[in-house]
Amino acid sequence: MTNIGLIVPTLNAGLAWEVWLKAFAQQTRKPDTLLLIDSSSQDYTVALAQAYGFTVQQIAKAEFNHGGTRQMGIGMLPEAEIIVFLTQDALLASPDAIGRLLAAFTDAQVGAAYGRQLPHRHAGPIAAHARLFNYPVASQVRSLEDSSRWGIKTAFISNSFAAYRRSALVQAGGFPVDTIMNEDTFVAAKMLVNGWKIAYCADAQVFHSHDYGFLDEFKRYFDIGVFHTQNNWLQELLGGVSGEGWRFMYSELRFLLRRAPWFIPSALLRTGLKGLGYKMGGTLPRAVSRCLSLHPTYWLQTRISKKPAASLAVKR
Repeated sequence: MTNIGLIVPTLNAGLAWEVWLKAFAQQTRKPDTLLLIDSSSQDYTVALAQAYGFTVQQIAKAEFNHGGTRQMGIGMLPEAEIIVFLTQDALLASPDAIGRLLAAFTDAQVGAAYGRQLPHRHAGPIAAHARLFNYPVASQVRSLEDSSRWGIKTAFISNSFAAYRRSALVQAGGFPVDTIMNEDTFVAAKMLVNGWKIAYCADAQVFHSHDYGFLDEFKRYFDIGVFHTQNNWLQELLGGVSGEGWRFMYSELRFLLRRAPWFIPSALLRTGLKGLGYKMGGTLPRAVSRCLSLHPTYWLQTRISKKPAASLAVKR
C-alpha cells in the first residue's frame, strides 16, 4: 500500500486550530505519517497537534521559508511516496477530502494534485470571488501541451491543500529552498516540463480564504512580482500574467454587480494596488523591499543565487 505523509507548517494557529484538528481526525483516509513544522508558536498549537498524533519539528520563526521549510519536511518523511500539504487555515470540508485528493494519483502520469478551496462562511464578497474564480466546479488534468489554452495557469497549484508524488518531486529538484512564495507553482512548472501532469480535484475541498486589507493586498502582489522577476523562465515557458489578470478583473466586476455592487470601488482600488505592487516587486533594494513585503523575514535570510532556470525553456 502506498505510504502517505502529511506536512503542515504552523505559527500560532489560534482558536480555530482545534476545529482544524477535529476535521482532520474525521478523515476516512489519514496519512501514515503526520509532521507539523512549527515556527516557534507561543500558544497551544504544538500541544494540541501532539495530542492528535503529530510529530513536531520546531524551527525559529525567522527560519521559515515557503519552499525551504517544506523541503526540509520532505527529507524528514523518507518513506512517504506521496506527500500531502495543508496549511493551518485550510479547514477540511468533508471526511473524504484527503481521500479524494489522493485518488488523482491512480493516474500514473499525475505528479501533483490540488483540491478546491471554498470561501470561509464569513468571507466577504471580494474574497469569495477570488476562490470561485481560481477554483472552479469542474476538475481538470493539465499537461504542458495545454499551456496554449491555460497559459500561466497551467502550472497553478496551491500548497494550502495539495499532494505530490515523491518521484516527480525529486525529478523536479524539490521545492526551491529560497523563495518568497509560490514554491508550489515553481515545482508544478518543472513537473510539466518533465512530462508530468497536474490534477485539479474539485471534489476534494477545504475552506480557505483571506479578506486582505488594502495594504496587505499591495504587499502580497509585491511579493508575487518578486517571485516572477526572479523566475522569469515561467512566463517564457507558459506565457505572461496580464491576460489572466484582465480575466480576473472582468469576472470580479460581474460578480460584484450581481452580488454586492457597493464593493466595486473597493475592488477597483485593490486592482490598482495589485498592479502597482506587482510592477514594483523585484525592482527595489532589499531594505526597501523588506518594508513593502508581506514576508519581511525573507529579506533577512541568506539568499542563494536567483539565476533563471534557462534550461527549462523547452521547445514545444
